[in-house]
Amino acid sequence: MSSESSKKRKPKVIRTDGAPPEGKRGKGDGDQDLRYYSEECEVDLRDPIKDYELYRETCQELQRLMAEIQELKSRGIKDNAAEIDERRIQSCVHFMTLKKLNRLAHIRLKKGRDQTHEAKQKVDAYHLQLQNLLYEVMHLQKEITKCLEFKSKHEEIELVSLEEFYQAAPPEISRPAITLSEPHQQTLARLDWELEQRKRLAEKYKECLTSKEKILKEIEVKKEYLSSLQPRLNSIMQASLPVQEYLFMPFDQAHKQYETARHLPPPLYVLFVQASAYGQACDKKLVVAIEGNVEEAKALYKPPEDSQDDESDSDAEEEQTTKRRRPTLGVQLDDKRKEMLKRHPLSVTVDLKCKDENVLHLTFYYLMNLNVMTVKAKVATAVEMTTAVSAGDLLSPDSILNCLYPGDHGRKTPNPANQFQFDKVGILTLSDYVTELGHPYVWVQKLGGLHFPKDQPQHTVTADNTLSASHMELTVKLLRSRLQSRLALHKQFASLEHGVVPVSSECQHLFPTKVVSRLVKWAAVPYEDYAKLPYTKDVIEAGLAEDTHLYYMALIERGTAKLQAAVVLNPGYSTLPPIFSLCLNWKGERTGSNDDNIRAMESEVNVNYKELWGPKPGHQLLTNQLQRLCMVLDVYLETEPHDTSVEGPKEFPQEKMCLRLVRGPLRLKPFKFNYPQGFFSHR
Repeated sequence: MSSESSKKRKPKVIRTDGAPPEGKRGKGDGDQDLRYYSEECEVDLRDPIKDYELYRETCQELQRLMAEIQELKSRGIKDNAAEIDERRIQSCVHFMTLKKLNRLAHIRLKKGRDQTHEAKQKVDAYHLQLQNLLYEVMHLQKEITKCLEFKSKHEEIELVSLEEFYQAAPPEISRPAITLSEPHQQTLARLDWELEQRKRLAEKYKECLTSKEKILKEIEVKKEYLSSLQPRLNSIMQASLPVQEYLFMPFDQAHKQYETARHLPPPLYVLFVQASAYGQACDKKLVVAIEGNVEEAKALYKPPEDSQDDESDSDAEEEQTTKRRRPTLGVQLDDKRKEMLKRHPLSVTVDLKCKDENVLHLTFYYLMNLNVMTVKAKVATAVEMTTAVSAGDLLSPDSILNCLYPGDHGRKTPNPANQFQFDKVGILTLSDYVTELGHPYVWVQKLGGLHFPKDQPQHTVTADNTLSASHMELTVKLLRSRLQSRLALHKQFASLEHGVVPVSSECQHLFPTKVVSRLVKWAAVPYEDYAKLPYTKDVIEAGLAEDTHLYYMALIERGTAKLQAAVVLNPGYSTLPPIFSLCLNWKGERTGSNDDNIRAMESEVNVNYKELWGPKPGHQLLTNQLQRLCMVLDVYLETEPHDTSVEGPKEFPQEKMCLRLVRGPLRLKPFKFNYPQGFFSHR
């Protein structure tokens, strides 16, 4: 039965997209056209949702038929073959339905793609038109900008204002009846008036030149008269020497100084003149003098002598020099370095005296080939000071003037042209020679009237009197303040090394009467040791610790608690406060990173330092900060809760009166001391 049904074939239905394929139509084309149909047209008439529902129903029928066929086959009865063939035929019909639905879906997809492609082509065409229009707009905007930015030559001429033009210009030039209504004619009239004015000024200029020549002739006549007075004045000065000595008025000595100053190089001369003028007008304790060999200075400016008379001697010397051994390359470089770093024979010394008769000696030098000035410092105290190990670098000549102005370390030459000179002779940096030559600070160059701009380098830098005068007063004040602060620190360090924190009577109200914690150690440490400490990392990363600063370690103890304080002392102390980094060793290691109260203790000395300045100029700031550290350590230890697991009394009984022991989610302690009530509170 199945074989017979399989032999039966259904008539084929030929599908076409719209018309039958060419070459396959025969005689009965008219009759066969009725058997062709267009599925594309059918797609437009059919509903996709209904086709989807038909697809689902067909799939369900196929599943049902397959399940029935499986069930019939599993029974194994021969009479079921007819039923199986019948269900197989029904399944084939459903497969044909699925194929048709598949073809319809593909046709819908193709139509959707074609419609999308057509819409995309339209969008691309519109986009291309838009780009063309934008390009035309940009081109027109450029042309408009060119027209608007066009500048005529007359725009560079500064013309008088319109009000002044109509007031000063004659009517035949201004022509108000025409120019007020026509801007072009108005501009032409203003240019005519400008030309007329310039002609008049040219005539005045010629008249001024003639009068200038007359005045110059009169000046020459008076100069001749004044030059004849010089011998008479010299005789008068010689006769007045006894009177000067008797009245303590050394005019002759000052005159000799000024005569010597004529041989100074321009930067040292500017420094000498401005410092002397400032000392006479504003600072009687400022003493300026000139030191050095005057004859060598005079020889520098003498022209080379004629060597024609010594030709015979030079021939004999040539025979001797040829026999000598030529110097090696290293010796030649050393000679070139010495010649390049050669100082002028004369130097200027400035002595700054304080009220306590302490003196800061400054010696200024001029490096002729490098065109820079250097300075060496020396401190002379009126009374011999007690030696303190930690105060070794305070009055050191190499560090006492460091960072007088912020960032001025005096290690590099301020003249950019020197680096090219150094490359020729093999000098890496000038810092290797500052011990011998002095430090080339920027403020030293300004006192000598030298300015080396980095953004606009100049070929020749000349000494400027106005630059020196503008920096003289402030620099002298900074130098005297630096000397006084270093001397005050020197005295304080001597007490700190013995475990005594000196607190003046003016600052007693800043602290309670009884402070139990005490300073047991104060010592200087190098920068490398300071940088290795784990609790100083934040200070270094913030750029507050440089190798030019001074570093110290303080140890404060109370009972078993030990507080280590790493101190950074800025060269500009006490204008710039010291910075403390704390580490408490008590029941573990406590720092600002793991204990908020340690950070609050650092804030008490680092942030609220203005309360501890004391009387001006604030030289007691460091000792007051150390005393406050002792005070806040007492508060920290006394307000700690008692450990009930430890037998015996509390190690640090509360002796300070506090309104509240802790406050806030951070459980901060009351570190602020209130005077005169005598209690501690939170900030």
